[in-house]
Amino acid sequence: MTASSLNRPLSSTAVFGGEGLEHTPAHYGSPLREQRALLEKGAIVDLPHLRILRLSGADRLTWLNSITTQKLDTLAPGVSTETLVLDPNGRIEGWLKLVDDGESLWAISELRTDETLEFLRKMVFMMRVTIDDVSDEFQCIGAVVKLPDTLPVTQLWSDPWPHIGTGSASYAQVDLGLEVAGEDHPGLETQFVIGIIARTDLQATSASEFTMAGFDAWEAVRIAAWRPGTNEIDHKSLVGELDLLRTSVHLAKGCYRGQEAVARVHNLGQPPRRLVFVHLDGSGHIQPESGAEVLAEVRGSERSVGQLTSVALHWELGPIGLAVIKRNLSAEAELSFDLGDDAPRVAGAQETIVAPVRDHDIELPGRNKDTDMRNQQR
Repeated sequence: MTASSLNRPLSSTAVFGGEGLEHTPAHYGSPLREQRALLEKGAIVDLPHLRILRLSGADRLTWLNSITTQKLDTLAPGVSTETLVLDPNGRIEGWLKLVDDGESLWAISELRTDETLEFLRKMVFMMRVTIDDVSDEFQCIGAVVKLPDTLPVTQLWSDPWPHIGTGSASYAQVDLGLEVAGEDHPGLETQFVIGIIARTDLQATSASEFTMAGFDAWEAVRIAAWRPGTNEIDHKSLVGELDLLRTSVHLAKGCYRGQEAVARVHNLGQPPRRLVFVHLDGSGHIQPESGAEVLAEVRGSERSVGQLTSVALHWELGPIGLAVIKRNLSAEAELSFDLGDDAPRVAGAQETIVAPVRDHDIELPGRNKDTDMRNQQR
């Protein structure tokens, strides 16, 4: 894990994060104020834990298009998108935020980067592609809407969420079946941007020149926007469960590893789990942590129905979170969260993100009774 290269004065009040975020400032003493500063006052967020890859070579777009979920062969310079690396069963293994500059494809990675790099390098074969991990040379800085003009940004990634990309589809109840994001989708209020900046330039730049917000503020704003992150992904995550298909999957671009599983669920089935937004009871002094078990009444007894994946104290909404729960749990079911150590459980109300049931537009061919003799009397 590489430390931030942003010059930080000795008077800095930065408090750093836990495991995996040891060099990322979690907050600067006022997490709630920092959320408001991020949304309203142009604050920036130090994101040194994000890895940066640079793909060069004439075949970089057509090659990555052939092995990941997004249509990239026609990606224009400066257009931001994201793509997923799936296993053969359609489960998410890697996640790349992408922008091309006409000569190189820049990829920001936060999920299993070493494994993703290993897979990509194995798949190059004879293609004209070079893959470099440039995390020691460049660093990410995040903001909402725009970064300050005084930051020397090499490349800018602008989050396509929650807009529905061409060839993609929404699994969210709020805009199910629409070609554009529904007007009530909270993600429309928050435009995340991430700048890729040379570390040498950051070393000559002082954090005292900017309004700073910590990663806790970034996460709280993300959760409120219903934006899934790496916390929501486990070893069995499917794109439909998290509504990631709307920005990271093209449904008609051709084959890639895991494509059949994605198509099968989209055309014929339902994802086994679904992402929900959770309003947590804030009357107590203790809140559940990410990873807490989600409980609900099922057939007359309280049972485990999923996991709380992200949690935050929001400056306007209070305690909130994202959870991945069983798809068939009623959308009206009351939830509770286990704190462990015999502590009283925390109650929560779910707000539907991914629809419990999604209709299919596909029409399956009828049975030809002249050739299919099943269940026919002879």
